[in-house]
Amino acid sequence: MLFKEAHYKFLNYLEVIKNKSPKTVEQYDRHLKKFNNYIEEKYNKVDTFKVEDINLDIAEWFRSYIYEKRRNVSIKTANAYMITIRSFLKYLEKKWYKSLSATAIDLIKAEDRHVEFLNQEELDRLFSAPNKDTIIWARDLAIMECIYSTGLRISELTALNKNDINLKRREFAVRWKWKKVRVVYLTKESATLIEKYLEKRTDSFSPLFIRHNTKKDDIASLNDEKVRLTRFFITNMVKKYALKAYILKDISAHTLRHSFATTLLSNWADLRSIQEMLWHASITTTQVYTHVTNKKLKDVHSKFFK
Repeated sequence: MLFKEAHYKFLNYLEVIKNKSPKTVEQYDRHLKKFNNYIEEKYNKVDTFKVEDINLDIAEWFRSYIYEKRRNVSIKTANAYMITIRSFLKYLEKKWYKSLSATAIDLIKAEDRHVEFLNQEELDRLFSAPNKDTIIWARDLAIMECIYSTGLRISELTALNKNDINLKRREFAVRWKWKKVRVVYLTKESATLIEKYLEKRTDSFSPLFIRHNTKKDDIASLNDEKVRLTRFFITNMVKKYALKAYILKDISAHTLRHSFATTLLSNWADLRSIQEMLWHASITTTQVYTHVTNKKLKDVHSKFFK
């Protein structure tokens, strides 16, 4: 089978049979197109290249090609490309198309993942950074408290609309991994902050959090998606307040999600419950947070064993 034909069938399989999210399908497509570019540059026979022609040398040379084309490429990024190739080969094997075995491709061993988080004293400083009675400060504080108290992913938060959230019941539903839905619970503090922010709003836009740097003359030309905040905006906003709070750690908005998990774990929440609240597909992903329990375990041990 021609590679370009198998490429198309694989994407259709991911979307229709495996029900993968559009972003996941897009990433696999982008990686396979890069592989296609490599074949064209290396062998100049992309139109006749077959899946039967894929061998271990080609796969390994493609990895080297990624390093050459993308300067300072990380191990994580290089592995992501090879994971796509392995998934593609597994699909071929499942459909009984002859090609290289997916098990022949090894991933580069990466260092253990380390997550940055804020301790309670740093969180207090962050949430009390320039406390001004403005709509922007009300919005920013509500955003930071919402992420920290729920563990929301930033993409989940930016997608929220006002009618998604029930402030009286202090809960809302978010769509996760394309079609799965989970219920998220707000703390009393975060619900109060969101309510105070919405009380300051006089617009009719749907997004729960919007930008407020719009000129009055331009409002008529705007729509929901033009005023909706982006992941980039929220990450820069958190960094700005962290600097004002004299927090020297290299943090992002996602650091507040990490802080949510480590706060739970350091207060003896069980790992399975944290996995559910973070909606990690695998408990292995959640186990990265167990580093915060080291000191507590030592204290417990010292209490009983002098």
